[in-house]
Amino acid sequence: MKKNLIVKIAAISLLFISLAFGWMWQEFNLFKNTPLNFPMRSVELTVSNGSNLSRVAQDLQQKGWIEKALYLKLLAKLQGNSHSIKAGSYLLPFGITPEQFLQKLVKGDVIQYPITLVEGWSFRQMLRAVQSHSRIKVTLKGLSNQQIMEKLGQGDRHPEGLFLPDTYLLSVGDSDLDILKRSYNAMQVYLDKVWPKRQEDLPIKTPYQALILASIVEKETGLASERPEIAGVFTRRMQKRMRLETDPTVIYGLGDTFDGNITRKHLRQRTDYNTYVIRGLPPTPIALPGREAIDAVLHPAEGKSLFFVATGNGGHKFSDNLKQHNRAVRKYQLKK
Repeated sequence: MKKNLIVKIAAISLLFISLAFGWMWQEFNLFKNTPLNFPMRSVELTVSNGSNLSRVAQDLQQKGWIEKALYLKLLAKLQGNSHSIKAGSYLLPFGITPEQFLQKLVKGDVIQYPITLVEGWSFRQMLRAVQSHSRIKVTLKGLSNQQIMEKLGQGDRHPEGLFLPDTYLLSVGDSDLDILKRSYNAMQVYLDKVWPKRQEDLPIKTPYQALILASIVEKETGLASERPEIAGVFTRRMQKRMRLETDPTVIYGLGDTFDGNITRKHLRQRTDYNTYVIRGLPPTPIALPGREAIDAVLHPAEGKSLFFVATGNGGHKFSDNLKQHNRAVRKYQLKK
């Protein structure tokens, strides 16, 4: 009799457990296909570095976006993704389900923000733009150029011109150093790609010299279509051992003392960068050269022109000799 009672109790307990499990399983299946409960708009969620799924699930429950953190953890465990989530900021569209939410976290489908490094910027301008971006973590504030380059493993190099101008995508948590590393590495990759394909018999002998000349072409060019022709002028001048005589190098050499008005005195003032005084290239680039400027100096346009002067409409008048050049200067510059 007693044994029959125990069996009945066990059977009833098993029935209740089965019913409870079935009810929970049904509730769990409903949970994983029910959209997260937030206002009828997209929301942004940031998963911090070091956060685990348990912490994320509790955060969602506290926000009222899900009813039971346990079910989200169970769903991740069943999918084998409990330890696969990635930090970052996520844009969650209205109607996203827990399954879709977990897929985003596992893929690392984070929000990415663009930052554009512009051709012709100086290193100082580039660094200022990077550090002023609202989504970038600033870690290099107050460091000297040499200290910054040391963090890139290039402590003996001048930073000017070593970073490839482009639009880069960053995620929350990316630092200014991260962006510098990416743009520095992108420049090295591009130089390694195009340097072996350069035109023969160029006066530039190293990839770094190509960067220096390309930075000058970048600063002299108003119209993108003129880059190869301007590069051709500088190439021929170097081949003839003529001074480059380009104003942007003078301005760069003057540094913070330049007030925006270049004078004859400036053209005669000796600096390491004044190409009216020195022969050949200055010691470093003077700006960020873009891909087109680099390509132009590696494949300069053929021709005879040795001079050019700005026409005032963004372009230049090219001349083969000094007599033609002086005539163009009188027409386009002195008249002003």
